[in-house]
Amino acid sequence: MNNNIFSVAAKDYRQVAPLFLRLAVGFGFMAHGWAKLSRGPEGFAKLLTLLHVPFPHLMAWISVLIETLGGFAILAGIFVSLSALPLICTMLVAMFSIHIHYGYSSINTIGLTAKGPLFGPPGYEINLLYIAALIALVISGAGKFSLDAAMAKRRGRRPHI
Repeated sequence: MNNNIFSVAAKDYRQVAPLFLRLAVGFGFMAHGWAKLSRGPEGFAKLLTLLHVPFPHLMAWISVLIETLGGFAILAGIFVSLSALPLICTMLVAMFSIHIHYGYSSINTIGLTAKGPLFGPPGYEINLLYIAALIALVISGAGKFSLDAAMAKRRGRRPHI
């Protein structure tokens, strides 16, 4: 008898949880990658130049590809463990090169106008949340509703879920 809080009508729904993480994290990375791509990676390369990142134009394109393709892989649940590593690296670089200087909070209110609050640059809170979610997905697997699970089922193996 399955007697825990994740059981409804004797069915275990724990393997549905990674789906929600994958949807939020995958979409988030894709949105950030798409924003860099649609504005032109050259603009992001200028930021990387100011940060003294070597080969800023190449690194801008690599970042765009990692965020867009890696985000899609997480969203679809394919090669999740493999995709998570470069995404974690991009978050660590962003956190230690930019966001760490603005403190922890992702919402920094710096003033108030007649139109509402003014917000400053975000801190590293979001970076940590993305990293934690990616680590959770590496540990738990992509879940029941993923391409990883479908491919494992097709090969006749038990998926890592």
